[in-house]
Amino acid sequence: MSIIMFHGASCPHCHHMMPVVDRLIKEGFKIEKLEVWNNEDNAKKMRGLRDIITPSCGDGLGVPAFVDKEKGRVLCGECSYEELKEWLEE
Repeated sequence: MSIIMFHGASCPHCHHMMPVVDRLIKEGFKIEKLEVWNNEDNAKKMRGLRDIITPSCGDGLGVPAFVDKEKGRVLCGECSYEELKEWLEE
């Protein structure tokens, strides 16, 4: 399983999530971090997943957004370590 975390470089919610994500990566979860505010290639990847992101996240393509392309599911916004780990294990 590979998860994409879309984030913005100066997003405070993304900043709060980085230690959580890094901890989960150290625990063996495969999470790819893609910055979308300053990297147009990553922003295009996020826009390419609009069809699965927007139903879960609302109108916009906000960050942080965690995308599981294999299962077609998304977790949006800042959350706790426990919440993210539980979502990853589903």
